Amino acid sequence: MADKKSTARQRAKYQPQKTSSTTTYLLAAVAVVVIAVVVVGGVIWNNQRNKGEADPNVLAQNASLIIGRADAPHTIDVFEDFQCPVCKQFEAQSGQAMIDAATAGKLRVRYHFLTFLNRNSGSGDYSSRAAGAALCVAEGGNQDTFLKFHSKLYEEQPPEGGDDPDNAALAQKAAAVGATPAAQQCITSGTKIQAANDAADQSTTQLSKSLDGQVGTPSVLSGGQPVANLLGGPQWLQTLLAGGADEN
Repeated sequence: MADKKSTARQRAKYQPQKTSSTTTYLLAAVAVVVIAVVVVGGVIWNNQRNKGEADPNVLAQNASLIIGRADAPHTIDVFEDFQCPVCKQFEAQSGQAMIDAATAGKLRVRYHFLTFLNRNSGSGDYSSRAAGAALCVAEGGNQDTFLKFHSKLYEEQPPEGGDDPDNAALAQKAAAVGATPAAQQCITSGTKIQAANDAADQSTTQLSKSLDGQVGTPSVLSGGQPVANLLGGPQWLQTLLAGGADEN
């Protein structure tokens, strides 16, 4: 691919469709403060969020799933949104490489699912429902099943603004990869949607601390610092693993 395209791909995160690329949203806080949130090129800019360093304890506690040994020399936090087209690309390019590194004892991966792209889904809440479904499967206790479901959600990602799966259809997808009946019922009833939203809010706050108030997907933190050049293949991971152990 041409160098120009490669450079654009490396610096891009989620790129909304043209109809949503310059939309400005206003979100009301729980108190009387009104927070302006601008979504441009898939990045949330929120000046009200704290800046500084992400708290590894919070990241460990609100991760949807953690894979890899606790004593692995590297720990990364992966931030995704199931409605994010570039996250689908990232999963296809680097998902298996991360799993392989975790299996080899070289990497610990903490998955975080954000939900700010609900507004780009046909139902208006697909990101939250998919994240809740992933929590249901994760709590089923089978890591392989979770990873298969995680990949399936990206492989069968609905188009922006188009029809997306309801909870029953999400449960069927989970069943297809071996999720337990209890996990399927959890998905159908939407049991974990609120928990997914709460975790997403905490993860968004932590990510914004490391990105100077911005939030974009996909993003990866290593030792609380952003990892560059995530797209175009797993070279970013090879570079990370070749370095010294981090402090997470």
